[in-house]
Amino acid sequence: MEKQLLVKSENKPLLVIIDGSSMLSTAYYALLPAEIKRQKDDELKKMFYHKVMQARDGTFTNAVYGMSGTLIRILKDAKPDYIAVVFDKTRDTFRRKIYLEYKAQRKETPEPLKSQFGLMQQILNDMGIAMLVDEHYEADDLAGSLTEKFMEQTRIRLITKDRDYLQLVDDVDDVRCWVPADIEKTAEFFSRYSKAYGSAGISVPDSITNMMDFIEECVVGEKGVYPRNIPDLKGIEGDASDNIPGVRGVSSAAAPLIMQYGNLDQLIRAIEACQTEKEEKELITFWKDSLGIKRSPLRALKEQKEIAVMSKRLATICRDIDLDVELDDLSVSNVSAVAFNKWMTRLDIKTISM
Repeated sequence: MEKQLLVKSENKPLLVIIDGSSMLSTAYYALLPAEIKRQKDDELKKMFYHKVMQARDGTFTNAVYGMSGTLIRILKDAKPDYIAVVFDKTRDTFRRKIYLEYKAQRKETPEPLKSQFGLMQQILNDMGIAMLVDEHYEADDLAGSLTEKFMEQTRIRLITKDRDYLQLVDDVDDVRCWVPADIEKTAEFFSRYSKAYGSAGISVPDSITNMMDFIEECVVGEKGVYPRNIPDLKGIEGDASDNIPGVRGVSSAAAPLIMQYGNLDQLIRAIEACQTEKEEKELITFWKDSLGIKRSPLRALKEQKEIAVMSKRLATICRDIDLDVELDDLSVSNVSAVAFNKWMTRLDIKTISM
C-alpha cells in the first residue's frame, strides 16, 4: 500500500529544499587552489587567500560560483514547482543549551567562505528564491519543518551532503533525499538499489545527475535502520562531526539493537526490566544468539543511558517550527533570471547564466 501511494504522488507538485550551508561549503572547499589544499596549518593557508577565485573588486567568489552552477542545474534538470534554501546562522542554537560541547570541536569558518554566505544569501533574495535562516535553529531544523508543513501538498526532495537529513525520508509522503556524489559513486549506488527503486514504482535514476536518491530502503541499506530511527542510532553511536557523545563502546551493536526494539526508549526499557543477574545474562545471550552481538553492550548502556537519551535529542531534527511561509512564497515563478544574471555579471562570472 505504501509503495502505491508513492506512485500516486507523482501528480503532486515538486518542492526542492536545498541545504545552502552544505552546498556552499562543499563548493568552497572543492574549488580552493592547490596551495591552500596542501596546507594543514590554518595560518599558512591565509598566505594563499589571494589565489582564491575573486571578482575584479576583490570579492571572493569560488563558493558562490560553485553553488550557483549547481542551483541552475537543479532548476533546469529537476524542474521543481517550488524551491527553498535553508542556511545555518550560528552554532549557538538551542542544542548548545542541551549540551554545551555540541559542535565545539569545529574550527572557525575561514574568512573567504564566511564572506560568501552573506553574498549568496543576497543573490538568492534578489532573484526571488525563498531563503530561511534562524538564530535559534539549524538549517536541517528549518528543512524538517518545511517538510512537515508541505509534504501532504507536494513531493519533496532534500538536497544535502548531511546524512542527518536521512531521518526525514518517507516513502508514503514521497520525501526523498538527494545526496551529491561523484559519477562513479552515484552509478554504483543506483546499481545497488535498482530493485528497491523498481519495487517503489520509480525510474532509475529518478533524480538529477551526480546525486544519490535515497528512499527508505536505501537508508536501511546504508545505515542499518529505518529513517525515523536515525536519531535513535545516533543516540548510541554518537556523531563525531557534531561532537555528539553517544555511548562509548557500543557502536557496532547500535543498529541491530534499534531494529530489534524499535527505538532507543524501548531498548532502555528492556534493559531496565532486567532486575536480576540471571535476567541480564539471559538478555546478553539473546543478543548474542539472535542479533550476533558478541561483545555485550549491556553495562555501557545501563551506565550511559542518560547520555544516550541526550544524544538522541541532539540528533533529532525539529519538525515543528512555526514558519511564516506559505507554499506560494516558494514558487519558482518568483525566480528572476534577470536578477541572477546581473549578479553573475557583477561578480565577473561569465560561464553561468539562466
